Amino acid sequence: MPDLPVIDKTRLPLHIAIIMDGNGRWAKEKGENRLFGHYQGVQSVRDTVEGCAELGISYLTLYAFSTENWDRPEEEVSGLMALLAETIRKEVPTLNKNNIKLQTIGNISMLPEYAYKELLEAVELTRTNTGLTLIIALSYSSRWELVTAVQHIATDVKNGKIQPGDINQDTLRNYLNTSAFPDPELMIRTSGEYRISNFLLYQLAYAELYFTDTRWPDFRKADLYKAILNFQQRERRFGKTGEQIQQETATDAL
Repeated sequence: MPDLPVIDKTRLPLHIAIIMDGNGRWAKEKGENRLFGHYQGVQSVRDTVEGCAELGISYLTLYAFSTENWDRPEEEVSGLMALLAETIRKEVPTLNKNNIKLQTIGNISMLPEYAYKELLEAVELTRTNTGLTLIIALSYSSRWELVTAVQHIATDVKNGKIQPGDINQDTLRNYLNTSAFPDPELMIRTSGEYRISNFLLYQLAYAELYFTDTRWPDFRKADLYKAILNFQQRERRFGKTGEQIQQETATDAL
């Protein structure tokens, strides 16, 4: 398995986003209920956050709960909310010890009051940290985010704060939940599914996508390193030719 020393620290992705998939299937394969898989996935979160912090990754976004997930069985949703509140409460001291700032995106007003309070308190308690920014996507979906952004833009146009002709890509970006963060450069999805499931549709426009069959509860630092190594083997062209990128790289090295 790849280890830390082989990773080129000069070519790290600034922002990694992860769809943590496969908890339920992992539990089912072991003859347990779905919640068992979610509880086991907490260790994967700890390991991944620690790995990113150790490497010097600046931003990590974890897709924890989508707006569609509210339609899951009530028992699973209630269990997930309890797990969320419990985990946040326990992890704040570790986040502060490791200089990690917690942030959130999504319609968090939909969370149960106890989970909502725990989340806001954790965000406040870690707000002065200057290391890794850990962004938890909760009650989030990209279509919800985009619709909400367009509604806010329309309201500001109506009120004369924005002229329609002045609206551009930067305008839309400034109205997104993620306006304070750079776009992800690497998106990882576990458990063998090859889709992005309504996650950061606008922000992933130029991200490198990495899919692994590993179920989320089995995902560890070695899996994270493997994804980063794969990222470092790719040529990011942003619409240019490979020759242009090579020439620009050579010029920057002078």
